[in-house]
Amino acid sequence: MKVRTSLLVLTGSLLVMAAQPSSAATTSCSKNGFCYCIHETLTDAITQRVSEIRNLIATQRAQGKAIGYLSIPLSTLGGGYFAVNALVATETKDHIEQQLSPRDVWILNPGAADFVLPADADGADYMWMWTQVLEGTDGLGAFDFVYFTGPSDFARHFGLDGRANLEKLDTAYDNLIKTKPEMASKVDKRAFRDYYGLRASVSFSVGSHDEWNILRAINANRRDGDKVSGIAKQMGVFFDGKPAAPGLFEAPIGAGNALGCDKN
Repeated sequence: MKVRTSLLVLTGSLLVMAAQPSSAATTSCSKNGFCYCIHETLTDAITQRVSEIRNLIATQRAQGKAIGYLSIPLSTLGGGYFAVNALVATETKDHIEQQLSPRDVWILNPGAADFVLPADADGADYMWMWTQVLEGTDGLGAFDFVYFTGPSDFARHFGLDGRANLEKLDTAYDNLIKTKPEMASKVDKRAFRDYYGLRASVSFSVGSHDEWNILRAINANRRDGDKVSGIAKQMGVFFDGKPAAPGLFEAPIGAGNALGCDKN
């Protein structure tokens, strides 16, 4: 068996890359046909975590809250840095809840430490977990809406205001190096600047591509299952703080980790 690429993370959609030895793998497919090549040894841990997350969602829903899911790139990849992305995830969750009212809305942040899997989990393992959470027990979705993180969410973190943004990111990198010197060996200054200035959003996230397609499938099930009012029962879709146009969120995009073992 080929050596698999492992992604070390606290949790989430996308994870920090590192080489890991191969182990027994199996293809697991969701109710809506999304298949992942996962570690067989992690099956029980993933099942337990899915159950815990579903209970957490049920607790929040019982309080009368609308439930949202945050899709955000997390990995140290392509110029992004995990510690920064995890902080932006927390800030974005808080921003959405404050904007809509924390009394009435709860956002699930996949980057939270509460959702970590064992250390040998990779991107496919995490996406198998999140796919089951997103689809719910019936394939029709466990959330009221999904928020896909965009450039403005990262700009808010860095204080980018449309004037010399890349210069501000150069300064941000220099300041981060002072407190996180290990970052220099993982992300260089130019890559950091260009990522957060030009690409930081779900558009460049492997896991978020899967999450977009999962949401699309859920909404298609809702539309097809109720010809009269199914369209009105779709999950809400937001990108970069604004509702997505229907033609956009009904369109598929390239798959991320949603490949069976025979396609990896």
